[in-house]
Amino acid sequence: MPGKESEMKEKKAKTLVVDDEELIRDLLVHTLNNYGYEVEAAGNADEALEKMDRSSLELALIDIRMPGKSGIELLREIVDKYPDTAVVMATQVNEIDTALTAMKMGAYDYITKPFTPSVVSQRIELALEKRRLILENRNYQLNLEKLVKERTKKLERALSEIESTYDATIKVLGGALDLRDSETENHSLRVARYTLKLAKISGIEDNNRLRDIEWGAFLHDIGKIGVPDAILLKPGKLTEEERQIIKTHPELGHALLKRIQFLKGTSELVLSHHEWFDGSGYPRGLRGSDIPLSARLFAVADTIDAMTSDRPYRKALPIEAVGKELRKLSGVQFDPQIVDAFSSVPEREWGTNW
Repeated sequence: MPGKESEMKEKKAKTLVVDDEELIRDLLVHTLNNYGYEVEAAGNADEALEKMDRSSLELALIDIRMPGKSGIELLREIVDKYPDTAVVMATQVNEIDTALTAMKMGAYDYITKPFTPSVVSQRIELALEKRRLILENRNYQLNLEKLVKERTKKLERALSEIESTYDATIKVLGGALDLRDSETENHSLRVARYTLKLAKISGIEDNNRLRDIEWGAFLHDIGKIGVPDAILLKPGKLTEEERQIIKTHPELGHALLKRIQFLKGTSELVLSHHEWFDGSGYPRGLRGSDIPLSARLFAVADTIDAMTSDRPYRKALPIEAVGKELRKLSGVQFDPQIVDAFSSVPEREWGTNW
């Protein structure tokens, strides 16, 4: 059975020790070698920068007090030239203020002299874990931006080829989104019709505006094409991180549509369709009339469809139940004026036969 030392040596991180005191430098090198790190050493800042120029290093352990260029000055150059390198500062107990200043400048952590091997290893592991999370988050953001750009280009090309059939294209796109979720088949078609009906009841007469509202409702979930299927179609409970990724879909959809000239008018509904009237929604936490009217109309229409559609866990509810729910959450999730607009229409007219 392998011992603790063997397990520690499985870790391989390229590390640079910078200290002008040879005894301490050698001790740190020996300690980190025993813990499995690939270690280089430098006696001053200039030598350290030379080594960093030649080799990609994951972490640098730097003494604050050194003759010539100080550890703080070296930290500043590393943060500027090698932002992916984690830096841990080594300091005397009476120099804690300087160490805290170093952390504000970009250092990941600090250790105080005299130190023990276990403390050095622990602090370095924490710094490397923080570095890993930062790099993963950056890569995720870069990949997400790349994905949005790639899919935006594809969407723009597709739409430019069929500009003469805009309405049919929007319906096809909405239907394609519904196909990813068998529980909500034809949801985009129905909710677009409900949203359009509410818009007309609310007094909107401009055809261009009505078109934008209808198309926005069709495409409200288009941002989900940027959400991995492993998350979107996951049968079990989502983790908090997965929920946060799904909650990016309004912004992803907005980013897609705002670049397309004839869909700019739809993008605000897409961005705001999860906002709540009391300000507790997302992604911007808008409140009341700050929420675009199209999105406030959609919120009511979406609830109408959700409650009157069959789901695997329940049968469709009667329209009477919808009215009760809307009135219950009027002023919380829904705009009271739009709830009133819904209530002004006889319930029989909210049937599913269009």
